[in-house]
Amino acid sequence: MPTPTASPSQVDVRGPRFVAWVTTVVLVVTLLVSTVSLTAAAIILGVQTLVFAYGAAAGPAAHPYGRVYAAVVAPRLGPVQEKEPATPLRFAQGLGFVFAVVGTAGFALSSTAVGTIATGLALFAAVLNAAFGICLGCKIYPLASRLLPARQAIS
Repeated sequence: MPTPTASPSQVDVRGPRFVAWVTTVVLVVTLLVSTVSLTAAAIILGVQTLVFAYGAAAGPAAHPYGRVYAAVVAPRLGPVQEKEPATPLRFAQGLGFVFAVVGTAGFALSSTAVGTIATGLALFAAVLNAAFGICLGCKIYPLASRLLPARQAIS
C-alpha cells in the first residue's frame, strides 16, 4: 500500500465510489441528527470535514475511507478493470471540504438553513458519485485548473 504522502496518478474507480457511499451515509446521518441536535450534527459534519481535508491533502490512496476500501473491500473484488486520475479526486475532496466547513459552521451557529443546504449540496454530489459514477468535483476540475493561477489547482 502506498504511503500517506504518495499519490498514484491513477486509482481504481471503485475506490472513490466506495468513499462516496460512506460519505453519503455520514451526510444522511448528519441531516437526520440535525433535526434533533444542531450541536451533534456540527460534530458529525466536523469529523467529515476533517476526512475531506485529509482526502484533499493526502489523496485517494491515503483517504481514511479509501484505506478501508483497499484493506477490506478491494481484496474481495476482481482485478482492477478501470482507473481514473487521482488529481481531480483530490480537488473533489477539497470542494467537499468547503461545503462541509460551511455546513459545520451553520449547524454550530444554530443556522439550520445554512447547515442543511451546505450538507445537502455535499450529499447531492456524493450520491451522484456513489450511485452513478459521476464525480461533480472531477467535472469542475478542468475549469478550475484553468482559472486558478499557474500552479495546479490541487496536485
